[in-house]
Amino acid sequence: MIRAYKFLLRPTVRQAQALQEMLRDHCALYNGALQERRDAWRHSSKTSVKYSDQSAQLKEIRAFDPERQGRWSFSSQQATLRRLDKAFQAFFRRVKADQKAGYPRFKGAGHFDTVVFPKNGDGCRWDSTPHDTQTRVRLQGVGHIRVHQHRPVKGRVKTIAVKREGNRWYMVLSCDEVPAEPMPTTGAVVGIDMGITHFVTTSNGEHIANPRFLDTAAVELAEAQRYLATFPKRTKQRTKAHRAAARKVAKIHSKIRRQRLDHVHKTALTLVRHHDVIAHEKLNTAGMTRTSKQKPDPELPGVLLPNQRAAKAGLNRSILDAGWGVFLTILAGKAESAGRTVIAVDPRNTSRTCPSCGHVAKENRVTQAKFECVTCGFAANADHVGAMNVLNRAGPALCDVA
Repeated sequence: MIRAYKFLLRPTVRQAQALQEMLRDHCALYNGALQERRDAWRHSSKTSVKYSDQSAQLKEIRAFDPERQGRWSFSSQQATLRRLDKAFQAFFRRVKADQKAGYPRFKGAGHFDTVVFPKNGDGCRWDSTPHDTQTRVRLQGVGHIRVHQHRPVKGRVKTIAVKREGNRWYMVLSCDEVPAEPMPTTGAVVGIDMGITHFVTTSNGEHIANPRFLDTAAVELAEAQRYLATFPKRTKQRTKAHRAAARKVAKIHSKIRRQRLDHVHKTALTLVRHHDVIAHEKLNTAGMTRTSKQKPDPELPGVLLPNQRAAKAGLNRSILDAGWGVFLTILAGKAESAGRTVIAVDPRNTSRTCPSCGHVAKENRVTQAKFECVTCGFAANADHVGAMNVLNRAGPALCDVA
């Protein structure tokens, strides 16, 4: 299996400064390569510059600017150029598919937060033993940085990424050949329904509350954003107060993200520990949270038809705050490691189908929380009904697993 491990770095003041310089110089390399591609296309009869062409220039760039570009790992700079190349490949793919193209943009100093080292031992080295809790990683141009290793690393380390999140620095190890750790069988199967009122409802009738971390921090976040908005948006030099205000907003968002991840990990682990098979709806979160398109009124030129855009925006915010997509990804990873089975079923009409008689009608869903079948009179919590229908639809797959 392939797994990623994320550890907190504890650099000294000088090492933190060197890490900032590393991000700055890789950002400059990214922007310079992007500018070269733009100029070649515009001024050289639409000539395309490829990754191989720019990678071949790295030796000259490093020799020309040894203080800024020559001090860093050659392979990490190649990874930065590959990152730009992937952005252009995605751009051309969207153009061919007649989608919104989104031409690659220049990266600001505050938006280039990751440097990747493609191979352990080439410009970086992970020094660890299986039971170390305080170990070190060596980065070319920075030195040996202390790492808070809160759990052992298993498998073979392939790539190392250094990432900045606010004022914190993290290291992400990508490992393959990670051994599975199967859990004892329980003989239990469960279907789950994800929602806004309840984060998860199981087919056994258990409700797991939705913590709504974004709503909890809404007042503090709004106050920080209002203060940040008082500064001019376009200035040549950011003031110390402006940078502090931006860091505060980023800090609040970072806390919300960590809280959400912690809740998702604990919920997924609980389900995996107590069930051999877990069935869930195959949700298209990206499509569900897409902004509503406005349509012109055919009778009144220049007027748009009402489409409850504000209500849809609130629903999208609640869905994204719940983190359904992240939860399903983490659930699949934990289930694979534990030897459990996860089954995705068709989500259509799971909350409108009666689990007793099978009648399907939107009238069965009396309210957001109440289900009452108009044919047989079966009544239950709507989320519980959805979870039972999910488990019923997974029936054929459960036979294959057995």
